[in-house]
Amino acid sequence: MATTKKRINISVGKSTRTALNLLARRDEVPVATKAARLLEEALELDEDIRLGAFVKNRLHSARFVKDRDAVWE
Repeated sequence: MATTKKRINISVGKSTRTALNLLARRDEVPVATKAARLLEEALELDEDIRLGAFVKNRLHSARFVKDRDAVWE
């Protein structure tokens, strides 16, 4: 059966493998599924951190216009 998912091979240490096995068993999912979900969460978290830094930088460099100084067309 064809799949749209791309398979990747990674090597993990014993402690990571043990943690993945425990989490997969707890959530009653295959180890590969748990690993994929954790990887997706990590990517989303990294994106959130980077976007937050971008917004923080933009807020510090933003110039705000007071309402009375605004030009309304």
